[in-house]
Amino acid sequence: MSIAHIRTDYSQASLSEADTDADPIAQFAKWFSEALHAQVPEPNAMGVSTVGEGGRPSSRILLIKDFDQRGFTWFTNYDSRKGEDLRAHPFAALLFHWVELERQVRIEGRVEQVPIEESERYFQSRPLKSRLGALASAQSRPIADRAALETQFHHVEQKYGEQPPRPENWGGYRLQPDYMEFWQGRRSRLHDRITYRRNEAGLWVRQRLQP
Repeated sequence: MSIAHIRTDYSQASLSEADTDADPIAQFAKWFSEALHAQVPEPNAMGVSTVGEGGRPSSRILLIKDFDQRGFTWFTNYDSRKGEDLRAHPFAALLFHWVELERQVRIEGRVEQVPIEESERYFQSRPLKSRLGALASAQSRPIADRAALETQFHHVEQKYGEQPPRPENWGGYRLQPDYMEFWQGRRSRLHDRITYRRNEAGLWVRQRLQP
């Protein structure tokens, strides 16, 4: 079969302005809860897109760790490629795709590092091997082979045992949204798209877009 002919006609649900909350964070919480209830695999997985110093975009899948009125939070190595991108351009776009529910959520906004205490608290809650891995891996940097990486991990494991410290270059980012879009798949590609954009007064303005 030709790739051009692979398609699905979506028919599970619809999305109207009356279906959505005036607050997009509350609307996201509702859809996230429904994704959990539907047992969507890794509903917390999201695409994170950044732009580097030369204007070149890059994307990767990360796991969201928290969201509230302050924004959407994840944790990583500050010296990774995404960390370098965010130093150059402190803005990002997030994408959640819950294919089982025929839904997407797009989120855009400014990104800031979370306070050190918040990063420390989350780091200490991680499984031991994840904490050791954060110390062992110079994320996004070249390495000779897998054996060299495992040697680094073993060295860190021997050095710190069960109490590895949080690396200074590891912590959280929080995206403060100024744009959010809720997409519900519909038949004949006439999808529902409800967007929220912050105006100059900081209030959310809701609008429907054509698919």
